Amino acid sequence: MTKNIIPKSIYVRIACLTAALFAVLFFGQKSADAATLSVGPSSGLFTVGNIFDVSVILNTDNESVNAVNVNLNFPQDKLQLVSPSIGKSIVGIWATPPQFNNQKGMVILQGLIPGGINTSSGILTTLSFRVKSVGQALVKILDSSSVLLNDGRGTNALTGINSGIYQLELPPPAGPIVVSPTHPDQSIWYPNSTVVLRWSMSGSGDEQVSYMLDSEPITVPDNISQRGDSGTVYKNLADGQYYFHIKSSRSGIWGGTTHFSVRIDTTPPAEFSVTITPSERTTRQQPIIQFETSDALSGISHYEIKTIPLSKIKTVSATNLQPLFIETESPYIPPPLELGEYDVIVRAYDTAGNLREETQRLSIVSTVFTVVSGKGLQIRNIITIPWIWVWAIAAIMLILFSYLAWRLRKWHHNFDLHIAQKELPIHLKQQLNELKKYRDRYGKMASIFLLVAATIVIAISGSRALADVSLNPPIINTISRNISNDEIFYVGGKTETPQSEVIIYLQDLNTGATINKTTNADKNGDWFYRHDSFLSSGNYLLWTQGKIADEMSPPSPQIQINVRQTALQLGSSRLSYETIYLIAIIFLIIIVAALIIDVSINWKRGKRKRLQFMKEVREAEESIRRGFAVLRRDIEAELAIVKKAKLSKELSIEEKQKEEQLLKDLKWAEQYIGKEVWDVEKTEYR
Repeated sequence: MTKNIIPKSIYVRIACLTAALFAVLFFGQKSADAATLSVGPSSGLFTVGNIFDVSVILNTDNESVNAVNVNLNFPQDKLQLVSPSIGKSIVGIWATPPQFNNQKGMVILQGLIPGGINTSSGILTTLSFRVKSVGQALVKILDSSSVLLNDGRGTNALTGINSGIYQLELPPPAGPIVVSPTHPDQSIWYPNSTVVLRWSMSGSGDEQVSYMLDSEPITVPDNISQRGDSGTVYKNLADGQYYFHIKSSRSGIWGGTTHFSVRIDTTPPAEFSVTITPSERTTRQQPIIQFETSDALSGISHYEIKTIPLSKIKTVSATNLQPLFIETESPYIPPPLELGEYDVIVRAYDTAGNLREETQRLSIVSTVFTVVSGKGLQIRNIITIPWIWVWAIAAIMLILFSYLAWRLRKWHHNFDLHIAQKELPIHLKQQLNELKKYRDRYGKMASIFLLVAATIVIAISGSRALADVSLNPPIINTISRNISNDEIFYVGGKTETPQSEVIIYLQDLNTGATINKTTNADKNGDWFYRHDSFLSSGNYLLWTQGKIADEMSPPSPQIQINVRQTALQLGSSRLSYETIYLIAIIFLIIIVAALIIDVSINWKRGKRKRLQFMKEVREAEESIRRGFAVLRRDIEAELAIVKKAKLSKELSIEEKQKEEQLLKDLKWAEQYIGKEVWDVEKTEYR
């Protein structure tokens, strides 16, 4: 038996090519200007159920290549790979077996071309796809693909990728012609869960139809006759893509089937966040606003944005002239904004018309120090010092200078005590009593009047509601719920009647006062209102009414909002607590700085006086030592005389008394001098 002998050079070549291929796959060599991978044909129109071929084509651009790695993606919900075989290919050796996955929509090809190839349209493989459903299919060559030059270094030469886009439709009608007044276009998603379908009938008396609705694109109904009318209705369908199938029979003979696609999407896009760069509180007047979301069925159509100022603006800028909402893309850079608070509202629309609205608060602040409510003190928009550290540092600094604070507190305490012991003058007491008496007298009458007026208004509005049932109230979908009394109130929504009037009612639950404002809806039925002044803190009820000519709609459902107390009003001026905090911090810094300067000056003066004092102390000590030495010398001289006399003879009583007195004087002098030095040292620390 003869054995097939393969030269060792072939194995060496295959090993080298394989190594080059995996070097590019895992180490990413630098690209050269050469090869292009394409899908052919690049476009086409195909019907559900049919099979079409797609080829992966290599153009080396006059270069020699010896290895390819192709990663291809296709929509698994619309296409199914029915021919997993490679077929005719310029690839000589497959480094790894080709991989096909219909569940993931992936095709992976890794092959070697011994000796290299130079081609303008070399076919790597031909894939056969079956059309599963209608829509648009993208057969895409991924960026992770590569083509290696035959240069011994495994250089990646892939610089161009051309994918294919294919339109997929249902087969042409073979049975009755079907139309839908609720979902007329088969390629569009609609936010309507009720589907109305109509079909044509020939008019013959023996004509019967069989139809059904499911999620398969080319189902054939059974031969069981159903009602012979010309339409049907499906209600409360879940979101998704449906297919209506119908066929008819004459004289017991069934004809072909017509397939009609229905797309339903009533769910808005997914919730998302609005990100502001560099931060929600910034000194930059044109911050970058970013947003992104997704939609499971119909996909995102577009975004709209509106920047609403919550504080009074000084100039008429682009913000005021901006329409209700403008269409935009992320990232969005607004026109220059003035200092103040803003609500940035972003709406995401899917292709069915559903919308998701998100709001983000934006603060344009001044530089240097910024008070961040609930967080701390921000320095030049770089670092935020928590409030606990701000107050801790301030407390420590105040404690270090407590002497001055104690003097001031004592003075203020005495002054406050003096004021607290005084009583109101008699004429003021009389006026207060009279005011209370009149308020008790007329307050009840005012309450009765308000109750009667409210009853009349409710009765009138109720009668109008019964009469005007044809006009629906406006819908509120945008509202500034979380505001304070130093921020502007706004509200917006939609009405079924374009370019109609919308009346906004706002009732203060603390005082019972009600204000009403009128705005107009645009041609799409969108309306918006921004209050021209600040609201007082408290609870409010909000509702709306629509108006066309003299016709009024019923009131909309009431919404309760709360306006927080975050500003103090002094006359016509308002001071927010953040401003008060900032003023207090600045004032505290000034006081601490003044105290530091005062302490520094006193410390320098004290140091200078201490040096002078210590010099005098040293001089005094030196004088004392000299005096003590002289005194000791004199006493010791006297004691020496006494001692000499004592050796020669016994001392007399007077001489003994003199000796004792000298010893006592010496001891007294030492004690006295020591006490004087202690007093001087003690004086140094007073």
